[in-house]
Amino acid sequence: MPTSTTISSQKETQRLEDLISVGPAMLRDFELLRIRSVRQLAQSSPRRMYRQLCEITGEQQDICCLDVFQAAVAQARNPRLPAEKCVWWYWSRKRKARRAKA
Repeated sequence: MPTSTTISSQKETQRLEDLISVGPAMLRDFELLRIRSVRQLAQSSPRRMYRQLCEITGEQQDICCLDVFQAAVAQARNPRLPAEKCVWWYWSRKRKARRAKA
Protein backbone atom coordinates (compact mmCIF):
# COMPACT_ATOMS: atom_id res chain seq x y z
CA MET A 1 0.00 0.00 0.00
CA PRO A 2 1.54 3.35 -1.02
CA THR A 3 2.17 5.86 1.72
CA SER A 4 1.32 9.54 1.64
CA THR A 5 5.03 10.17 1.02
CA THR A 6 4.75 8.23 -2.25
CA ILE A 7 1.72 10.23 -3.32
CA SER A 8 3.44 13.48 -2.38
CA SER A 9 6.54 12.58 -4.37
CA GLN A 10 4.36 11.71 -7.39
CA LYS A 11 2.92 15.24 -7.26
CA GLU A 12 6.39 16.74 -7.06
CA THR A 13 7.74 14.86 -10.06
CA GLN A 14 4.66 15.14 -12.28
CA ARG A 15 4.75 18.02 -14.73
CA LEU A 16 1.83 20.19 -15.81
CA GLU A 17 2.20 18.94 -19.38
CA ASP A 18 1.75 15.35 -18.12
CA LEU A 19 -1.80 16.03 -16.98
CA ILE A 20 -4.59 14.63 -19.15
CA SER A 21 -6.58 17.33 -21.02
CA VAL A 22 -3.71 19.83 -20.72
CA GLY A 23 -2.24 20.85 -24.06
CA PRO A 24 -0.09 23.74 -25.33
CA ALA A 25 -2.88 26.33 -25.09
CA MET A 26 -3.66 25.41 -21.48
CA LEU A 27 0.04 25.50 -20.62
CA ARG A 28 0.12 29.08 -21.95
CA ASP A 29 -2.92 29.89 -19.79
CA PHE A 30 -1.16 28.43 -16.73
CA GLU A 31 1.82 30.65 -17.55
CA LEU A 32 -0.46 33.73 -17.70
CA LEU A 33 -1.88 32.69 -14.33
CA ARG A 34 1.67 32.16 -12.98
CA ILE A 35 0.99 28.51 -12.24
CA ARG A 36 4.26 26.69 -12.80
CA SER A 37 3.93 23.41 -10.92
CA VAL A 38 1.47 20.63 -10.18
CA ARG A 39 1.81 21.41 -6.48
CA GLN A 40 0.82 25.03 -7.12
CA LEU A 41 -2.06 23.90 -9.32
CA ALA A 42 -3.35 21.59 -6.56
CA GLN A 43 -3.74 24.63 -4.30
CA SER A 44 -5.67 26.60 -6.92
CA SER A 45 -9.39 27.16 -7.40
CA PRO A 46 -10.61 26.33 -10.94
CA ARG A 47 -13.32 29.01 -10.81
CA ARG A 48 -10.89 31.64 -9.57
CA MET A 49 -8.42 30.62 -12.28
CA TYR A 50 -11.13 31.02 -14.93
CA ARG A 51 -12.14 34.47 -13.66
CA GLN A 52 -8.50 35.58 -13.49
CA LEU A 53 -7.83 34.36 -17.03
CA CYS A 54 -10.80 36.37 -18.31
CA GLU A 55 -9.50 39.45 -16.48
CA ILE A 56 -5.91 39.00 -17.68
CA THR A 57 -6.89 38.52 -21.33
CA GLY A 58 -9.62 41.16 -21.24
CA GLU A 59 -12.13 38.82 -22.84
CA GLN A 60 -14.59 36.15 -21.85
CA GLN A 61 -12.92 32.77 -22.32
CA ASP A 62 -14.77 29.72 -23.58
CA ILE A 63 -16.47 28.11 -20.59
CA CYS A 64 -14.75 24.83 -21.54
CA CYS A 65 -11.55 26.41 -20.13
CA LEU A 66 -13.20 26.10 -16.72
CA ASP A 67 -13.82 22.41 -17.39
CA VAL A 68 -10.15 21.88 -18.30
CA PHE A 69 -9.09 23.77 -15.18
CA GLN A 70 -11.33 21.51 -13.08
CA ALA A 71 -9.88 18.36 -14.67
CA ALA A 72 -6.32 19.59 -14.17
CA VAL A 73 -6.83 20.68 -10.55
CA ALA A 74 -8.57 17.39 -9.72
CA GLN A 75 -5.60 15.45 -11.11
CA ALA A 76 -3.13 17.67 -9.28
CA ARG A 77 -4.94 17.02 -6.01
CA ASN A 78 -5.35 13.29 -6.60
CA PRO A 79 -2.71 11.51 -8.71
CA ARG A 80 -4.90 8.37 -8.57
CA LEU A 81 -8.00 10.09 -9.92
CA PRO A 82 -10.13 7.68 -11.98
CA ALA A 83 -9.48 8.09 -15.72
CA GLU A 84 -13.03 9.27 -16.49
CA LYS A 85 -12.53 12.26 -14.14
CA CYS A 86 -9.27 13.28 -15.82
CA VAL A 87 -10.92 14.43 -19.05
CA TRP A 88 -12.44 17.87 -19.41
CA TRP A 89 -15.74 16.62 -20.82
CA TYR A 90 -16.51 14.80 -17.53
CA TRP A 91 -16.43 18.20 -15.82
CA SER A 92 -18.40 19.78 -18.66
CA ARG A 93 -21.21 17.26 -18.16
CA LYS A 94 -21.19 17.94 -14.40
CA ARG A 95 -21.34 21.71 -14.97
CA LYS A 96 -24.21 21.38 -17.43
CA ALA A 97 -26.11 19.03 -15.10
CA ARG A 98 -25.77 21.51 -12.21
CA ARG A 99 -26.97 24.33 -14.44
CA ALA A 100 -29.99 22.26 -15.56
CA LYS A 101 -30.98 21.68 -11.91
CA ALA A 102 -30.82 25.41 -11.09
